[in-house]
Amino acid sequence: MCAARQFDVSRADYSQGKREREAQRARKQRDKAERRMQKREQGPGRVEITTAEAVVGVMPSIEEAERNMQARAASPQAGHTIPCRLFVGGLSWDTGEQSLRTAFGAYGVVADAFVVTDRNSGQSRGFGFVTYADRRDATKAIEMLNGAELDGRRIVVNVATDRPR
Repeated sequence: MCAARQFDVSRADYSQGKREREAQRARKQRDKAERRMQKREQGPGRVEITTAEAVVGVMPSIEEAERNMQARAASPQAGHTIPCRLFVGGLSWDTGEQSLRTAFGAYGVVADAFVVTDRNSGQSRGFGFVTYADRRDATKAIEMLNGAELDGRRIVVNVATDRPR
């Protein structure tokens, strides 16, 4: 009997904590059920009715849209040019920035041209970069000057890409 009694005492401590947890869980379930009933009693929420103009804004008529498209097509595209940077390799040691500008300037507006030089000696490293204001001019320059001769050397012209560092 003593052994059974000890078991019941230790079991009573364990079951007290379990009873508290079960009571807390039951309270939470009752609270959740009450909230659910309150939402059901309120019914569905009020749906706001709106117009397409309120959501999208004032839409132009078909005639206005066509006039706007024609005006945009007729306007000069100078404001919408995309610059392009070209890599120029195989340069002669004597080629400078001015000769690059002159050679590439025949195909469009050159925004920038420079020859990469050695830090210590100041001598050309044999390559440079040319930046065009308009990408279309850059493609013309690639077609015409890639493989062409400049200052006695065949040059390579490609679109410049960023080198991973």
